[in-house]
Amino acid sequence: MNKPKPIFDKRIFWDVDFEHLDYDKYANWVIERVFERGDVEDIRQCRRYYGDEKVKVALLNAKYISENRIHLAAAVIDEPIQKFRCYILRQLNPQLYPY
Repeated sequence: MNKPKPIFDKRIFWDVDFEHLDYDKYANWVIERVFERGDVEDIRQCRRYYGDEKVKVALLNAKYISENRIHLAAAVIDEPIQKFRCYILRQLNPQLYPY
């Protein structure tokens, strides 16, 4: 049984061919992009399609999430920001992220 494709705003994926985007093959990238650029409804669609566990794993292992969105992601998946790979990398290399 196939799950219905999530309905995301096209502005999130402005730089790719939105109509041919493979949501399963590029799941981690899609999840990261939705949390980085999407609104609340996009995040709901993402969680519905992938499930909370897959979203949690993808976000915890993401190399980059902006500082303001990492707090949103932490609240959504109920994990402290200290567990996020991108937060750890930012702490190890503070000169790379001057903002």
